[in-house]
Amino acid sequence: MAADQGFAPAQTALGHMFQQGKGMPINYAEAAEWYRRAAEQGYAEAQHKLGMHYAEGWGVPRNYVLAYMWLSLAGAGAEAGAYADRAAIVKRMSETQIEFAEQLLREWKRTSR
Repeated sequence: MAADQGFAPAQTALGHMFQQGKGMPINYAEAAEWYRRAAEQGYAEAQHKLGMHYAEGWGVPRNYVLAYMWLSLAGAGAEAGAYADRAAIVKRMSETQIEFAEQLLREWKRTSR
């Protein structure tokens, strides 16, 4: 109920349950959706998890640009390991992708204040 009411920690916990199959079948797409809801509220743990879903293509199309953006936001929110995960993603990205990800990041920061 708390997740449906927009409580980011509950949304993240529900995403984790779908990702791990705790008490329900594993459903990466559903996990990514719950992480997205919490991530858009600025919840760093959910941003980290959503970034990894984009990096690996779990329940969403693989997208290194979005992975970079979400992992950067998570790292700025002091989420442990997010910057290290982003560093691993950067190795798979072109310079153009990195520039685009940085542009998305700046836009996100500007519009989410």
